[in-house]
Amino acid sequence: MSKYLKSLTIALTASCLAAPVMAEKLGLGRAALPAEIAAWDWDINAKGDGLPVGSGDALDGEEIFAEKCAACHGDFAEGIDNWPKLAGGADTLDHEDPLKTVGSYWPHLTTAYDYIRRSMPYGNAGTLSDDEVYAIVAYILYSNDLIEDDYVLSDENFMDFEMPNADGFIVDDRAEAEYAIWSGEPCMTDCKDSVEITMRALVLDVTPELDTNAGATEASASAAPEAAPEPEAPAIDMELAAAGEKVFKKCKSCHQVGEKAKNRSGPVLNSVVGAAAGSVEGFKYSNALRDAAQDGLIWSEAELTAFLAKPKAYLKGTKMSFAGLRKAADQAAVIEYLKTFE
Repeated sequence: MSKYLKSLTIALTASCLAAPVMAEKLGLGRAALPAEIAAWDWDINAKGDGLPVGSGDALDGEEIFAEKCAACHGDFAEGIDNWPKLAGGADTLDHEDPLKTVGSYWPHLTTAYDYIRRSMPYGNAGTLSDDEVYAIVAYILYSNDLIEDDYVLSDENFMDFEMPNADGFIVDDRAEAEYAIWSGEPCMTDCKDSVEITMRALVLDVTPELDTNAGATEASASAAPEAAPEPEAPAIDMELAAAGEKVFKKCKSCHQVGEKAKNRSGPVLNSVVGAAAGSVEGFKYSNALRDAAQDGLIWSEAELTAFLAKPKAYLKGTKMSFAGLRKAADQAAVIEYLKTFE
């Protein structure tokens, strides 16, 4: 560094250190008022201190999540590309490649509320109301099968909810338990008789797979009964189907329709209306759905309507984490839309 730059650096450093003193002498600025500090004091600790008054349930949270969070985290909190997964991973923490989500790993629910309230949505942080944050957190819990969709999460019951991995963390006591061991003179030469590689770092799969059918098991269609013959279908209400196409946007992250449709996290829905349950080739169904198929479940309009209203209430154990379509008009519209794909 030249003498000139060195002198300039010293001068600037001295100027910065003296700035508060100079500001006070010149009457610049003032101490922040308590109300101004409170406006920025948003932190919520693990004990729940700072939780605002409010409430929300997963049904409302699903709509807010779809609008403001799903672009990155998926409609069902399953994550898109390299954006974080917020749901799933139950009982995987002892696996070689655990899935750490809000449901499987996080010990404190307050962490979710605090982070979402202050940092989300991405690029528009701090715009969510307190009730919207409660509803989003409720939806994330619902997506992890931790609450029912009508459970109302609020400041009154928030701290009563215990996360599955609440006892999975320990206090870092290395300062007391281990630092003394490391305080001696370090060994610099001939510290071990031999050095060898005992294990290798885990290779992280950070590239999304293009083949969404990868890993699908052999079709369970052979175990499902054939659909009962249906009378000739009535003409499709194309106006209602057009409305259903818009509603189907909530389903597209998991289900595809059309000529080039492939199984994703949910099966292809071509010809689903009137079909036998569990009959899509190449899709691995949940045990609950396979049992229903064995019992002769047919996806009639009535059965589809009941399923779409509350999937988890209709079929306990289903892999479908969608909260459901509350409006009867939306249910009818989606079914009419699916009729157009034979």
